[in-house]
Amino acid sequence: MVSVSFPAADALIGDTLALLAVHNGEVVHEHYGEGVSAESTLISWSMAKSITHALVGMAVLDGRMSLDDTHLFPEWANDERSTISLRHLLNMSSGLAWVEDYVDGEVSDVIEMLFGSGEFAGNHAAFAINKPLEATPGNLYKYSSGTTNIITRLLARALGEKPGESNVVSRFMQTRLFDVLGMASATAKFDASGNFVGSSYVYATARDFAKFGALYLSDGVWNGTRLLPEGWVQYAGEIVGHEDEMNWDYGAHWWIPPGDPKAIVAHGYQGQLLWVAPHRSLVLVRLGVTDAVYGDAVRNQLLNIALQFPELGAAS
Repeated sequence: MVSVSFPAADALIGDTLALLAVHNGEVVHEHYGEGVSAESTLISWSMAKSITHALVGMAVLDGRMSLDDTHLFPEWANDERSTISLRHLLNMSSGLAWVEDYVDGEVSDVIEMLFGSGEFAGNHAAFAINKPLEATPGNLYKYSSGTTNIITRLLARALGEKPGESNVVSRFMQTRLFDVLGMASATAKFDASGNFVGSSYVYATARDFAKFGALYLSDGVWNGTRLLPEGWVQYAGEIVGHEDEMNWDYGAHWWIPPGDPKAIVAHGYQGQLLWVAPHRSLVLVRLGVTDAVYGDAVRNQLLNIALQFPELGAAS
């Protein structure tokens, strides 16, 4: 039995709405903030990007998509954007111009994409697709929520979704992922154009987010059935870039935390964290409404929890 010390409620950083630890498939700690319970559905924010990674993996497993696909959109046909591949997009290295700022609406592309009223209002993928190149594809890492919504547009097309509709993608997500994992509470949001907002909008309980983490804990295999391609989870954690402000590395729509580099983390605005540590048989979920000034403290608090669980095979 692993002995782990969890922070008391009054010691949790910021406004923590849920903190859940699942070790060896068993819930070993569960805490909810005021007005929140195990049945409460909470927003993913950018943790949805890692769910998008899984959906693309399933389409790759089906032979509907390939990481090396290029010439992805007519808008890119006559310039260097034609060389952008699905791999570049998943690695946030498309070279497309983007400003990921959550405060300054005057300069932020993500605020304009999600909430703006301009030419591409309600069509998040089109907003991002029409950005110009600022670097050769594959040469520059830049975190971009727009990139993820480009990917979900490609996913819809690969699945045969009709323009302006969302039924096919919604059914794919529900039957191939949420239903299989038992994520009964999970709900995804689509924009006005019918595109899954894979950058930002999945709602679920903490326990259901943990079930998604368990899929990556088990290398993409669920109840003996492979849901993700072999190597897909490993690909998620292959470092392609570094975020200086966070001092974390980035893989393929998953983060790699310093201090626990064998783990991968789905990370969202306001301190949403899904920490997946296969080498510890551990999934941690932290959901909250926390100011960015406390971001490092929240991440370090989860790291300190994770490190108390020994690596598999280590003496306890």
